[in-house]
Amino acid sequence: MDNWIKLPGCQYITSTECNFSSVELNVFEEVRLRIRAEKGNKTSQWSMVDWFIPFRKAQIGPPKVHLEPEDKAIIINISPPGTRESHMWAMDSSRFTYSLVIWKNSSGIVDKRTETVYPTDKIYKLSPETTYCLKVRARLRSQRKTGLFTPVYCINTTVENKLPPPENLEVDAKNQTYILKWDYTYEDMTFQAQWFHAFLKNIPENHSDKWKQIPGCENVKTTQCVFPQKMFPNGIYYLRVQASNGNNTSLWSEEKKFDTEMQTIIPPPVISMTPINDLLHIYIGAPKDTENKFMNQHYPLIYEINFWKNTSNAEFRILHKKTDFFIPNLQPLTVYCVKARTLIEDKKWNKSSVFSDIVCEKTRPGNTSITWIIAGICAALFAIPLAIYIGKGLLRCINYIFFPSCKPPPSIEEHFSKWSLKNLLLSTSEEQTERCFIIENMNTLTIVEETNQIDEDHRKYSSQTSQDSGNYSNEDENSGGDVSEEVLLQEIM
Repeated sequence: MDNWIKLPGCQYITSTECNFSSVELNVFEEVRLRIRAEKGNKTSQWSMVDWFIPFRKAQIGPPKVHLEPEDKAIIINISPPGTRESHMWAMDSSRFTYSLVIWKNSSGIVDKRTETVYPTDKIYKLSPETTYCLKVRARLRSQRKTGLFTPVYCINTTVENKLPPPENLEVDAKNQTYILKWDYTYEDMTFQAQWFHAFLKNIPENHSDKWKQIPGCENVKTTQCVFPQKMFPNGIYYLRVQASNGNNTSLWSEEKKFDTEMQTIIPPPVISMTPINDLLHIYIGAPKDTENKFMNQHYPLIYEINFWKNTSNAEFRILHKKTDFFIPNLQPLTVYCVKARTLIEDKKWNKSSVFSDIVCEKTRPGNTSITWIIAGICAALFAIPLAIYIGKGLLRCINYIFFPSCKPPPSIEEHFSKWSLKNLLLSTSEEQTERCFIIENMNTLTIVEETNQIDEDHRKYSSQTSQDSGNYSNEDENSGGDVSEEVLLQEIM
């Protein structure tokens, strides 16, 4: 607080106020002032002034106004408040909005009219050869500040022109063209039309040289002209028309605001539908031969669908955002008719197309809802065991491939010899086979007298290594144990 600076314009003054507008301050930073009284060698204590930000504290002054009269209008050009030397509103000069109050000088301010105008604009619907007075003030909406009114300006309108200007301008859209129409009293006239970018009206300067000729609207003999839509990209424009007859030319018509989004016609949708039992499958598409600007600009589209029985006039209405949907719970074997239109809901405006062509279809028998429910339950019941079976099979394959067993389980291994296991793994061509011969009742058989010898031979053959015992007998059951004939089985491996 020791770096106080003397404030120019506020030193040794005798009044109770001072002007320090010439001081170069940062108008967006906080400023604090102090003041004291002096008389001779005596001074008072300093009195502190509350902190303030000049930009917020400052009052918006009156703008500057320049007027030019016509017979039924006044051209107005407005400059923003402040001067070029003052940068208080430099950053907000394009954000000002202006309102004016105008009245006939003879009627006084009681019969006033209030309008919002651009920095470069026209005030229409006036009378020729009449004195009008007006005043203007600026406003900053972002700061919620309203400025001071200008002094009152008065001006006389001119004598009425021989040819009146065209009136009631309208713009229609058809296919890929715009149609500009207007009204005019006289016949055998020649017209021309011009266009102008709307954003230029926000710039406070003269833009009379910025108007351009509309292609296809030069020297037309009718009260309308046609021009292609592609000449005007999406945006806001102003249009005006002038009439001429030889050397006589009218003043320009009242300027018509032209918003391409507002003027473009929305084509009706195309409907196709397929009956599925007691349902109607509806599909909505765009016309193939039309460029749908609203589809490409991502506007929120809603479709209004009206359907009814062919034998009834009672219509049912539904709204849908999707282009592919079903109308359920219809009566089977019944003819239903459907039509639709496109709705666009935007913050600025609402717009809709005309209804599409009517499409009729007959529903089929059966209840789709119940069918689908039953099919779903059956599929679920079948899928569970199938999934378990497949899972077990996959697990077995994985175990067999990646985790093979080195030897069979003990319960199996004890019942199989080494050769038996080997035979299981060999192919058919590699399996070992056994050939057996049964010799029965042969006379050439040698009879051994000694019983011990038979037993010995029997033990000899029994001791052969084989997968089969190889011992067969054909003893006489009535012999009581005596051997009348002996059967020998020779086992050849």
